[in-house]
Amino acid sequence: MLAWKVGRVTITRIFELEIPIAYNPAAPFMRDATPEALRAMPWLHPNFVTEEGALRLSIHALLVDAPGLRLVVDTCFGNDRARGMPGGVALQTPFLANLADAGWSRESVDAVICTHLHADHVGWNTMLENGRWVPTFPKARYLIGREELEHWRAKDSAAQQVILGDSVQPVFDAGLAQLVETDHRLSPEIWLEPTPGHTPGHVSVIIESDGERGMISGDFLHHPCQIAHPEWRSGSDTDPDQAEATRHSMLERVTDVPVLFIGTHFATPTGGYIRGKGTSRRLV
Repeated sequence: MLAWKVGRVTITRIFELEIPIAYNPAAPFMRDATPEALRAMPWLHPNFVTEEGALRLSIHALLVDAPGLRLVVDTCFGNDRARGMPGGVALQTPFLANLADAGWSRESVDAVICTHLHADHVGWNTMLENGRWVPTFPKARYLIGREELEHWRAKDSAAQQVILGDSVQPVFDAGLAQLVETDHRLSPEIWLEPTPGHTPGHVSVIIESDGERGMISGDFLHHPCQIAHPEWRSGSDTDPDQAEATRHSMLERVTDVPVLFIGTHFATPTGGYIRGKGTSRRLV
């Protein structure tokens, strides 16, 4: 179980699964991330890229234990619901057991934030109980981005409406949801930073304590290869131009400075510091 410290704040990774994404020229996840292009960045291997040149994507939640606040950031796919990305099958993972192994109970969580409302970031918002979707964290405030929610509620996407129906609406029905803006502050140590493009209301999470700083990325970076190549675009970005601009601007802010960078989809080791210039920039 991976964990990091930022001053008095501890961040712990709770793993759900890893998905290798092989390059498919007909429908690439990231068009420029060919196996040949990835081999030009040996630091990506073997942790972030398979021997065959597939991108390793980790699906995990991050537990943020700060003074007076226990926060869960992004809640993975969740069990008992079929989603396309992990193969269209309902997962059965030991996520809740892993949570308990980290010393957290479902009732101990004070707040949940999803960097955006895609399926792999909202699943454990809820759990199936006696045939009903109920909040997994019964005493938590679920902080839902106002702009993000408005965008997806208006979107003509049957798949996204299913996601909202089983992973978001139940927390509203339970009276646990709180709509927030993209710069919302959760505590003296933790606040949200707008990082739009992947989705309109996408946010990252900033942590600052005792003069130290960290960032949980969300999906403004999907994979470490984009550290060296922020111009490489993912086909899942709602606004590709804005997403690329966000990657460039945020990388300028966190490169060669003492900011612990934790990638929401980065495989092990998941976190580190960004160093270097241009295409030599990397996670160390």
